[in-house]
Amino acid sequence: MPKKRESRGRRKGAKGKAGTVQCDNCGRVVPADKAICVTRMYSPVDPQLAEELEKKGAIIMRYPVTKCYCVSCAVHYGIVKIRPEEQRKPKGFQL
Repeated sequence: MPKKRESRGRRKGAKGKAGTVQCDNCGRVVPADKAICVTRMYSPVDPQLAEELEKKGAIIMRYPVTKCYCVSCAVHYGIVKIRPEEQRKPKGFQL
């Protein structure tokens, strides 16, 4: 059976078995090396209030929040874009 991708869609390399994570959107169990993880900074303070407090010299802490998504949810949210047909691998191509 031909391979569609050299990496088989994963970042595993030659590690053997990879653990699993749950998608933070739909709950699907996905291999940890296949999941698309995004780290964003989160502040518990309201942005307008934080802006006023920062003007007065207060330091507002921001916390990194990492969310992992399955491929279909990452495409749905626009985290990963679908490549146009010209940039995809040609049909007769074999690795």
